[in-house]
Amino acid sequence: MIKFRLIYPKWPKLSGQTEFHLPPHGPVVFAAALPDDVEVEFTDENLENIDFETPADIVGISMMLTIQVKRGWEIAGIFRKKGIPVIFGGIATMLHAEECEVHGDAVFLGEAEGRMEKVISDFKAGNLQKVYNYLNDRPPIEEVGTARRDILKRELYNYRGVQMVDLVHASRGCRFHCYPCAVAYLGGREFRPRPIEKSIAEMASIDNNRLFIVDNSLAQDKEWEKDLFREMIPLKKKWCCHPIEDDPKVLDLAAQAGAWYVYQAVFDTSDYIRERIRRYHDHGISVEGTVLLGLDRHTEDYIKEFIDFLLEIGLDLAEFTVLTPFPHTRAFAELHEQGRILSCDWNDYTADKVVYQPRHMSPERLQELFHYAWDSFYREEAQEMKMFTLLRRVMEKEKADGTYRQRDRKLAASAFGRNTGRK
Repeated sequence: MIKFRLIYPKWPKLSGQTEFHLPPHGPVVFAAALPDDVEVEFTDENLENIDFETPADIVGISMMLTIQVKRGWEIAGIFRKKGIPVIFGGIATMLHAEECEVHGDAVFLGEAEGRMEKVISDFKAGNLQKVYNYLNDRPPIEEVGTARRDILKRELYNYRGVQMVDLVHASRGCRFHCYPCAVAYLGGREFRPRPIEKSIAEMASIDNNRLFIVDNSLAQDKEWEKDLFREMIPLKKKWCCHPIEDDPKVLDLAAQAGAWYVYQAVFDTSDYIRERIRRYHDHGISVEGTVLLGLDRHTEDYIKEFIDFLLEIGLDLAEFTVLTPFPHTRAFAELHEQGRILSCDWNDYTADKVVYQPRHMSPERLQELFHYAWDSFYREEAQEMKMFTLLRRVMEKEKADGTYRQRDRKLAASAFGRNTGRK
């Protein structure tokens, strides 16, 4: 039996954001692709310290975000000094592949299903390859199985005693090619839905009524989306996701299936956005606006007007970031060509630090406006309180259909009391 230590490096939350931690998705999906003779021990460094003395035959470092890569390299260095080989994988590894090669014994690029047997076989034979590149050789989507959530320490993933969501996905790839996004490079521009029965079976198997469907966007195939939601209705799960198709029939089915809230990009002050948010709310679906600041059309006056607009349209939450030119995005290609990238220190790529030259202001002024956005949006009601409003809402939905877990009651009441002054 091979002892495989799987490490998820720590990373900082956005400046201004309430700190909470969700169980990571990449490591549990990867673990499901490992052969049966591999024993996995997982450490999420965001929630517990890494024990560098625990015996291991090989270490895997799974990195989702650019902000994790330098810490991942540090961790690799410690294990390699002990003579333990290290393999890197995950989204951030794919974005920083050549650099990761320098710091590891092997680099895995692409989707893991059906691929790890060869990697482990090579390791057993003492012939681990430097690079396993499957970026353009994706496995059949039917091979994607149920993630290995058993490797998680579930008790760590709660917010002040309130159960957080579990992550699951119903598709891969994205037919859109948004300016700041690397998904077209990572997963291709072809929308690849999993067989609906497999997605439903995985959702049903999760011992948690609250899910986060992490697909890049559910709004890619309207008929598939409706079929998925119809099959989800009997599960009585409560879930959040990225955008849902702006269609009354789709939104109605989503609400019936338990849609709790969406992460919706808010990219301008148009009537379309105003009505888009209203339609979600009309179906009982809350909205967390994801707001990117610093695009070339953003002047100082525009950003201030933008914040006023966000308050006016009644977003339930807002998450502000500044444009960050991650490698293999259109943003990186354009800003690099124009000589406007000011830092390639990956520890600065937190999405709350300005690392490029904005078109209409200094980097320092955009940084100030980023903090202004957080402060202004949450001036009347703190982010933590808005979060608890969302959590109350999901508990009310659960109580209405009989899925509320009694064990959460005392914990939730205690958390609410600490944060509202109520006893």
